[in-house]
Amino acid sequence: MGTVKYTLETLPQVSEEYLARVDAIRDEDIDYSDIPEVTDFSRFRPWEERRMFKPVKVAVTCKLDADVVAWLKRDGKGYQTRLNGILRQAMAQSPS
Repeated sequence: MGTVKYTLETLPQVSEEYLARVDAIRDEDIDYSDIPEVTDFSRFRPWEERRMFKPVKVAVTCKLDADVVAWLKRDGKGYQTRLNGILRQAMAQSPS
């Protein structure tokens, strides 16, 4: 059997009957024997670090010391993203 490819336009419709049959399957009846168990979670990253995570952005105005801004901008474009990352790291390490 060859590879089957679909696009959003060519996806077959899912019937209510099919969904009802899937819903009726109990977790205990699903065969996971061909799927290896994940025991090494070191490559998993927090949601915040994944590309798919897109937090809501809020525009703010604040005054920063000139040397801090120069330090952030020394690597070129993306200084606001770097600042956000520094603040997020500090937030994650905060006790609460």
